[in-house]
Amino acid sequence: KRQYGLIGKNIAYSFSKKYFTEKFALGNLDDCSYDNFDLQSIEEFPTIIANNPDLKGLNVTIPYKESVIPYLAKLSKNAAQIGAVNVIRFTKKGKLKGYNSDYYGFLKSLQPLLQPHHKKALILGTGGAAKGVAFALNKLGILYTFVSREEKEGMVDYDRINATTFDNYHIIINCTPLGTSPNTKEFPPIPYTFFTEKHIAFDLIYNPEETQFLKKAKKKGAVTKNGYEMLILQAEKAWKIWNK
Repeated sequence: KRQYGLIGKNIAYSFSKKYFTEKFALGNLDDCSYDNFDLQSIEEFPTIIANNPDLKGLNVTIPYKESVIPYLAKLSKNAAQIGAVNVIRFTKKGKLKGYNSDYYGFLKSLQPLLQPHHKKALILGTGGAAKGVAFALNKLGILYTFVSREEKEGMVDYDRINATTFDNYHIIINCTPLGTSPNTKEFPPIPYTFFTEKHIAFDLIYNPEETQFLKKAKKKGAVTKNGYEMLILQAEKAWKIWNK
């Protein structure tokens, strides 16, 4: 038996379970199963590991991409640099090693949209997902600034974003959960009027398919993309990592 799963909070509607269950069915991988482990707090993590001896790999989603790290024996180079983990592999000796396939999924998904004038990006949010995005932008040679609700060092707060910001930053990436189903009326508090056809609006959310953030940016002519392709790319990368 090979068991895989997802740890997160309120993940009943998650992409991963559906995706991997279909993948196993199509590939006749009858010995593989995929389960959601909904944790109220990361302290429950060791119990999950103890109670599921067939586990071979895990995905990690919001809000545990950073807090899971102390429970792991090792990190890949990239995961250590990023400071966030979304894939865990069980090594031959049963040790837990953390990886990050988010950055890879995002990089591959953004790349086809890039034009020469896309030199700077605004990252909305500062959590684990935002860290993976920043790492990918770094690899692409794109400068970035984090936007956060409270002004911390090296970050700007939402009130500071204006027309000039949009003149300088042509990629805006939503790494916050604002607008995720069922709260589809929500959106990050930025001045959408300043989007143009020179801008890319990228939302890590995939449910709903088109968030308010993307709708409002599209109205102004921006190129838009949601997180669906990124999720597929990171899931396939996870499968490769687990089956090394």
